[in-house]
Amino acid sequence: MVESARCRQNPSPLVTLKSLIDRLDPEKIFGRKAPLHIDLGCGDGSFICALAQRMPEKSFLGIERLLGRIRIAARKAANIGNVRLLRMESSYAVRYLLPAGSVEKFYLLFPDPWPKRRHWRHRIVTEDFLGAISQALVGNGTFRIATDDPDYFERIKETAQASPHFAVVEPADALLATSVGVDLPLTKFERTFRAQDVPIHWLELRKVSRVR
Repeated sequence: MVESARCRQNPSPLVTLKSLIDRLDPEKIFGRKAPLHIDLGCGDGSFICALAQRMPEKSFLGIERLLGRIRIAARKAANIGNVRLLRMESSYAVRYLLPAGSVEKFYLLFPDPWPKRRHWRHRIVTEDFLGAISQALVGNGTFRIATDDPDYFERIKETAQASPHFAVVEPADALLATSVGVDLPLTKFERTFRAQDVPIHWLELRKVSRVR
């Protein structure tokens, strides 16, 4: 069972869990039924708060495991009614807490690339992870990914192209970065990378139905 820590006297966007195995109830958490967007690893909340203000008709859930970051994000989201935050490992939340067919769009922006080969097992985007993302998405739902690491980008793309759950929305890199990146708020990492003229690689995946 899940409940929101939000109350009239002291509004808070933080979601508290009574169980680590029961599925979330988005309608209960937000107090309404609306398309759900999820920012995996929402950091300090800059991106999700800005995006939520642009699209008040949608509900936004930010998931972040680091306490310091979630506290900063909570302060930013305190007066934004369509944002909730969950302190949790993103991969766990996707696999075990999100109801099937509950999410319209996922965002995974600048995940840790774990550049050393011996650490690749820690990378979040795997075949199993994409399967869990697909399960949580509505039909034709989308998954947007951004990274500054070209090697990780190629491996994510290869994994996505091999997945039976997704189709890569073309163009997948340069043109998508201009068409998608412009209409999205900048994350803290993206501001830094842009200032340093570091190329940013974008990938958009669309859920597809399996042929039976």
